[in-house]
Amino acid sequence: MARHSESGRPIEPVYGPEALQDWDASGKLGEPGSYPFTRGVYPSMYTGRPWTMRQYAGFGTAVESNARYKQLIENGTMGLSVAFDLPTQMGHDSDAAISHGEVGKVGVAIDSIDDMRVLFDGIPLDEVSTSMTINAPAALLLLLYQLVGEEQGVDPAELTGTIQNDVLKEYIARGTYIFPPKPSLRLIADIFRYCKAEIPKWNTISISGYHMAEAGATPAQEIAFTLADGIQYVRTAVAAGMEVDDFAPRLSFFFVSRTTILEEVAKFRAARRIWARVMREEFGAQNPKSLMLRFHTQTAGVQLTAQQPEVNLARVTVQGLAAVLGGTQSLHTNSYDEAIALPTDKSARLALRTQQVLAYETDVTATVDPFAGSYVIEAMTDDVEAAALDLMRQVEDRGGAVDAIEQGFQKGEIERSAYRIAQEQESGERVVVGVNRFQSPDGEPYEPMRVDPAIEAQQAERLARLRAERDQGAVDAALSELRKAAEGTENVLYPMRDALRARATVGEVCNALREIWGAYVPTDVF
Repeated sequence: MARHSESGRPIEPVYGPEALQDWDASGKLGEPGSYPFTRGVYPSMYTGRPWTMRQYAGFGTAVESNARYKQLIENGTMGLSVAFDLPTQMGHDSDAAISHGEVGKVGVAIDSIDDMRVLFDGIPLDEVSTSMTINAPAALLLLLYQLVGEEQGVDPAELTGTIQNDVLKEYIARGTYIFPPKPSLRLIADIFRYCKAEIPKWNTISISGYHMAEAGATPAQEIAFTLADGIQYVRTAVAAGMEVDDFAPRLSFFFVSRTTILEEVAKFRAARRIWARVMREEFGAQNPKSLMLRFHTQTAGVQLTAQQPEVNLARVTVQGLAAVLGGTQSLHTNSYDEAIALPTDKSARLALRTQQVLAYETDVTATVDPFAGSYVIEAMTDDVEAAALDLMRQVEDRGGAVDAIEQGFQKGEIERSAYRIAQEQESGERVVVGVNRFQSPDGEPYEPMRVDPAIEAQQAERLARLRAERDQGAVDAALSELRKAAEGTENVLYPMRDALRARATVGEVCNALREIWGAYVPTDVF
């Protein structure tokens, strides 16, 4: 029976030289660390040092998350990756009515600088790289991180890490938006300018296809819509008066890694090649770092199963291997129990050990780009590239990423793909071990980790104490300055920083901006 890739292209049973269509002569391959970066963004890749091993973690209160971070560091994690709860992601305080039932559930609750101090207590911020999965309120969390670093005596110029800060994909696939697209893009441009001046080593955005993939996007859709968003961000910054080489070297990307190893490797190679050409040909970037698509990878949470969860250890190992063979710069491996609940200490440690086995017990780090010249990989890279470029052209035909989002194009394409996948699983055409084949008659008992519901009341008490102790006049004055900046063209991060330093809460700062910019209400176009 004929096989097809996740992107719908046929997979041939045998590939030979004729499949490559003069790819080397056309300049598609190149050398590692050289344009168009098909073979990787660095000449030596992992032969000198492995990728950065991150573990995405955060739950409950800042105290609990701080303890988990310290455990991960002790076990060899090279970078922290912070998960925030839904109220924080949506710019609401823990004691807001809309936050009820969600405080601390899918990440850590951060309401003010007080919580941020606790979150990183005893963790020297000049010695760790921190990634924060936060989008609409990304500026606030970055500023809180900077303020805590300054309290530790760390020069902001020495802080390293990444904020996701990719709000366009929220309108497409995830939904944790606050403001409409245009002011959201203005805020992102302000972040670019602020970081260039104040936190120059920080990666200002991680343009994410991961969440699109989790919503059902194919590999080709994942990179097409992600790169289209990236183009929109670059255009926004250039239109705001920035030189492309002043900010493009700090752009980064975030992709999923599925169990389909061959197409995932091809996807990463195609994405690097497309981005390099876009940056050179459309934006005239001169700095080689502006042309490099550097990316973080997370293994595919959507492919994990609650049935026979131990099988997820095998899935995550395969997914992690695909990311490494594809040339990722950093990697998070999911815990095997994440389809059931928050990871336990043991499962989080096992996920990290999976990366360490790949890095130190296999030979995939011994040579740069192990799959280069593979008939199947090079042919599939061409296929994914062609499919992605076609989708990117369709986005452009609709006026670019924002206009296409408002027309529902990307969302509609992803939903159709998700429906197809669901049908294939229902029919058994797509095998999911332990779900539609190879079921185990008796499930083994598993005790999931649970977040204490008392956390919500504890956070409310902390907020009440904060509001009673702080200088309310200073907070009001700072929020007033923030509103003025939002109404005009001044960079909003400077008055925002003053407000947070005065102990304004995340919700208060976001509400001040909502008053000026409004809140996004999606239109159902279907």
